Amino acid sequence: MHTTLNKCHSRLIKMNMYSLPSQGIPGCPPGLEYLTQVDQLLIKQKVELVEALVGFESNNKYEVRNSMGQNVFYAVEENDCLNRQCCGPLRPFTIHIIDNFGQEMITVSRPLKCMSCCFPGCLQELEVQSPPGNTVGYVIQQWHPFSPKFIVANEHMEPVLKIHGPFCGWSFLPDVDFDILTIDEVSKIGKISKQWSGLMREIFSDSDNFGIQFPMDLDVRIKAVMIGACFLIVSEVPSLITHVHYQI
Repeated sequence: MHTTLNKCHSRLIKMNMYSLPSQGIPGCPPGLEYLTQVDQLLIKQKVELVEALVGFESNNKYEVRNSMGQNVFYAVEENDCLNRQCCGPLRPFTIHIIDNFGQEMITVSRPLKCMSCCFPGCLQELEVQSPPGNTVGYVIQQWHPFSPKFIVANEHMEPVLKIHGPFCGWSFLPDVDFDILTIDEVSKIGKISKQWSGLMREIFSDSDNFGIQFPMDLDVRIKAVMIGACFLIVSEVPSLITHVHYQI
């Protein structure tokens, strides 16, 4: 894994990477200072050539960008070939999110669970740590027969926000939105949007681009958890992703 992170670090030096602030902010985990300054992010998957051409499942890699298109973090999935090929989107994973200095700022972990909307015991969840070893929150799937729904919880497993996807995963538009709601579901405060990445990519790979919008003053630890929520949505609702309307 250290070799993979070193390679990522070398690539980051060559990328249009925004210089992250180094000063500490009270109550903010080290390395997350930049998140206090943003209210939206784009998570863009990097497509491996072999996966795009033949559909061979490989470890996912992502760039996390700001609204100006500058790379602020880089994310790489840690997994083994057996899990990738046998479990596909259901596989357990650990995603390491690193800064422009090659330091790991956020760790996202999902255990292996069966996927079934009919059995509450099979619901998905993931844990977000920042820095690694310090839990800042969880994303937990709620049971619902027709719509993907998730709870965003803090480090004490106390619900903070909710995420609701489209009914039955149906969408006649190239983008798919997941609304971020207050815990009482009265107010919409943001959204996670799955953005169309092109016909050939959608057919031959699981490449995805996701945008996150949240309040500027949202707790920076919950912002980190929302980044983790994107990765759970990518893996948890492949049927939704493949039902988007393709167009060129």
